[in-house]
Amino acid sequence: MNLLNGLIDLPWWGYALVALALTHVTIAAVTIFLHRHQAHRALDLHPIPSHFFRFWLWLTTGMVTKQWAAIHRKHHARCETAEDPHSPQVLGIRKVLWQGAELYRAASKDQSIMDKFGHGTPDDWLERNVYTPHSAKGVALMLIVDVVLFGPIGLTIWAVQMVWIPFWAAGVINGLGHFWGYRNFENEDASTNIFPWGILVGGEELHNNHHTFGTSAKLSYKWFEFDIGWMYIRILETLGLAKVRKVAPRLVEDGARAQLDLEHLQAIISNRYAIAARYARELKAECRAELARLNLPELSRDTFRRKIKVWLKQDAKDTPAEERALLEQVLAQSQGLATIYTMRQELTRLWERSSLSREQLLAELQDWCARAEASGSEALRRFAASLRRSAIA
Repeated sequence: MNLLNGLIDLPWWGYALVALALTHVTIAAVTIFLHRHQAHRALDLHPIPSHFFRFWLWLTTGMVTKQWAAIHRKHHARCETAEDPHSPQVLGIRKVLWQGAELYRAASKDQSIMDKFGHGTPDDWLERNVYTPHSAKGVALMLIVDVVLFGPIGLTIWAVQMVWIPFWAAGVINGLGHFWGYRNFENEDASTNIFPWGILVGGEELHNNHHTFGTSAKLSYKWFEFDIGWMYIRILETLGLAKVRKVAPRLVEDGARAQLDLEHLQAIISNRYAIAARYARELKAECRAELARLNLPELSRDTFRRKIKVWLKQDAKDTPAEERALLEQVLAQSQGLATIYTMRQELTRLWERSSLSREQLLAELQDWCARAEASGSEALRRFAASLRRSAIA
C-alpha cells in the first residue's frame, strides 16, 4: 500500500460518492441541528446527535452555533428589509447568490445581532474553549483527515466540503429561496419553494413553507412535497434521540361541529395562510367565468386571469401598487368579482393584529359566513360551509 495515495483506495466514482455523502451529512447537521433545533426550537435533540452535529459542523464549516442561529433569527424578524442580513429583494439576487458567505461573515461580526438574537445556544466548556475560539482549526483538521484517508484527491473532497454550505445554503437558499420558485402561501415576505423535493439541501428547498410556518419541524406541506430532513428527524424520534415540539397546523373538517365557536376561530387563525390559499383555489373558477363576461382588452383579461389566484391569496396591503390599478378597474365592472374579492379581504380582519376580543372576532366570523351563504355565489356558499366545519387536526 502506498500511503502517499491515502489509506483508502477507491475508483473515481467512489470518491465522488464519498464527497456527496460527507456533504450530505453536513447539510443534515445544518437543517436539523442549526436550523430546526437551535434557531427555531421546533424539536429537541438528545445530547448524542446534538453534539455529533456540533462537532461535525466544526470540522466541515467552522460555523459557530450562536452566530448562525442569531443571524437566521434576525433574517426572520427583519425579512426583506434593509436590516435583513441577506435579502435578494434588497441586495439583489447576484450579491446574495454569489456572495452569501461574505454576507454571513459580515453579520457574524455584528455583536448587536449576537446580543439580541443569539440567546439559548450552547454555552458549555467545549463551546467556550474549542468550537467558538478555534473555529478554523476544525476545518484544518478535516483537511488532514481527508488527505490521510484519500491521498491527494482528499484535497478535492475537502474543497467540495468547504464550498458546499456557502453555495447551497448561504447562496441558493438565501438567494433563490427569496427570488425564484413557486409559492404555496402568500405570506408577508418573498420566500419561495425552489423545488418540491427537498433532498439536495435537506428540505430547505421548501423555503416558502418554512417562512409561513417558521417553528414547524416539518418543511413539506402538500402531498407531493418531500422533506428528507423531516425523514431523518422521524428516524431520530423513533430511536428516542429527538422529540418534535411543533409542526404546521392542519385544517380538517368536523361534520359533528355545526355551530361556529371559539375553537373554529382558533383553527382558522392558526391556518390563515392555508385558508387564504384554499379560498383562492375554490373561487378561481367562478372568477374566471365572471371575467369572461366582461368587455376587457385581451391583454388585461389575460393578466387578470394569471393574477387572480395570487390576489385572492394576498391581503390587500401585499398586492403591488402597479397591479392595484388593473384590479380596481376590473372590480368596478363586476359586482360578482367585487363581492368575492371584498369577502376575501374581510377574512383578514380575523387574523390581523386587532383590539377586538375573541368573542367579537367570533361574531364577525359568524356574520361573514352568513353573508357568504346569502351572496348568491355557489362557491362562496360551499366555502362558508366548510369554514363552519373547520377544526385543527
